[in-house]
Amino acid sequence: MTPPAPADPAGTPPAELELRLGPVAHGGHTVARTPEGRVVFVRHGLPGERVRVRLTDAGESARYWRADVVAVLEADPARRERHVWAPADSLRTWAEGCPPVGGAELGHAALPAQRALKAAVVAEQLRRLAGLDGPVEVEPMPGEDPEGLGWRTRVHFAVDAAGRIGMHPHRSTAVVPVADFPLALPGIGALGLAGLDLRGVERVDVAAPADGGAPLVHLELAAGADEDRLRRETARLPAGTSVAARPHGAARPAPWAGRPAVVEHAGDHRWEVSAGGFWQIHRAAPELLHRLVPAAAAPQPGGTALDLYAGAGLFTAALADAVGETGTVVAVEGSPVTSADARRTFAGRPAVRVERGSVDRVLARLWPDAGPVPRGRRRARRGAGIPRPGAVVLDPPRAGAGREVVDRLIALAPRRIAYLACDPATLARDLGRFRRAGWRVRQVRAFDMYPNTHHVETLAVLEP
Repeated sequence: MTPPAPADPAGTPPAELELRLGPVAHGGHTVARTPEGRVVFVRHGLPGERVRVRLTDAGESARYWRADVVAVLEADPARRERHVWAPADSLRTWAEGCPPVGGAELGHAALPAQRALKAAVVAEQLRRLAGLDGPVEVEPMPGEDPEGLGWRTRVHFAVDAAGRIGMHPHRSTAVVPVADFPLALPGIGALGLAGLDLRGVERVDVAAPADGGAPLVHLELAAGADEDRLRRETARLPAGTSVAARPHGAARPAPWAGRPAVVEHAGDHRWEVSAGGFWQIHRAAPELLHRLVPAAAAPQPGGTALDLYAGAGLFTAALADAVGETGTVVAVEGSPVTSADARRTFAGRPAVRVERGSVDRVLARLWPDAGPVPRGRRRARRGAGIPRPGAVVLDPPRAGAGREVVDRLIALAPRRIAYLACDPATLARDLGRFRRAGWRVRQVRAFDMYPNTHHVETLAVLEP
């Protein structure tokens, strides 16, 4: 390691450093230290590599610095000869004077190495926050592409001032125009969005069903957008493409072409998912998770099951099949759009009850005798008359379930909980709280549902 160039008299750190990269850290970084001992979180590198980095967030008073790799002096054997996507290639983009976009921050590493890094992160978080020791394996998804491409069924684009679709660099609001996104299904690239003039659009959300069904393009419009011109532009999309647009300040999108929803399938079930609604992103994830997750919660015929953070009801359907007509499934979802999707889907199934609202408040309302009582309030005497659940599935956002939800689930004392998480740190935090209350973690499985990114999906099964 060579020492950094001296700071200028004002104390400004040098623009570039030469470092030996250390272990992987949560969030897609490796950890390195300067000769003076300052911690630097480095993206686009691999543990053990000797690299030159460009500082992207630094200051003499900062607790740590952030940096991107701009040159590899000693490469790890797992480093690919060519990044999977040029706009996310830190070596190439910084050579041209621009930061790389996010969305494929591990695209410089071979897939087995990516999974090893993710496994190390999951294991470290479980050990540090939940007190769980043991190896973790990150499993590939069914039908995985050898390069980890073509798996995303949902893509979000920003739009620059010239009306071109683009993406943001890490921790930046800048928009870098992109012509393609190889992590997405080929059908998304075939839409030709990069050729449209989308001035007046703030964001573009694209959904394409894994089975090749009609895609949906959803536009978030800026104030004063010329809707007539944008209608003409989107009319250039391939025939059969649905288009919806939400005017600035409007509560719901307006359909411009086709239907404001896409049709999704898993098992024997069918869902209509609105623009802005939640659905699993990986093309193989709905089928895999629809089969694995509800079964892990072990719902019983005639029993009560909970599907928390239910989205459109991917797990609700399998839980309802398991409990049968004499059982009950309560699906809780906070999004008004997605909960409305679930209500439509399960309107003909009296065993399914869809509740819109925050999970902690819905649980407190349905089972007021279970869980903590807020300070200054009396415990409610009556609930909804629903038997306590024996099986629980929860799939929270990256923030995790949190203390109040975990405590209410502990008080409800179901036989089994299947906890699906997209963030290993918040999962481990919540598992630690369950364990301190006497619960045991029966199983942990991790899945590489986001190849070429640092994200990983983890399923934990808990029992009291």
